[in-house]
Amino acid sequence: MTTLPYHRVNVLTGTKSARLIEDAKEYALLVNKAKRPLFVLGPDILTKAVEGRPLVEYALDIARALDIPICATAHTQKKLLEMGVEPSSSYDIIEIINHLKNPAWQGVKKEGNHDLVMFLGVRADLAEQGLSTLKHYASPHLKTMTLCPYYFPHASYSLPNFRKGSQWKEFLDNFIANLKKKEA
Repeated sequence: MTTLPYHRVNVLTGTKSARLIEDAKEYALLVNKAKRPLFVLGPDILTKAVEGRPLVEYALDIARALDIPICATAHTQKKLLEMGVEPSSSYDIIEIINHLKNPAWQGVKKEGNHDLVMFLGVRADLAEQGLSTLKHYASPHLKTMTLCPYYFPHASYSLPNFRKGSQWKEFLDNFIANLKKKEA
């Protein structure tokens, strides 16, 4: 069965589409294999909640479990600083996508380009366009992954369309638990 994206924006460009992954353990394994991952946080993390818990709290739990650099986009940096978390960088979403396309870019910490980028909280239509750009111009040096409750066909790895908040909550809780298992 074919999975259609929740938002049908620029979905039929190219022959490659995202690998749909529903298992949080498999998602965690993919992230843990990355040498220099990056976590890009969009403004929706500040306004959305998952079954009553603010999405920003999930984002910070993921970042802490991975000890991963955070790129704050839009106005997310201020809220992260208020919560005691200093992002590694703050870029406009278009700006970070343009940097990620360049294989010679040294990354947000100047330690080398990133090999995996996770996106959370970026507006769906903008995320889809950015993922399309990265799919076509940053391959093969970069893989992309989304943590939003929608299927993004231009990502390397994507979640399915979660119809209920409880499904997304269960995935995020299991994902964080599996990331913490690596720490132990």
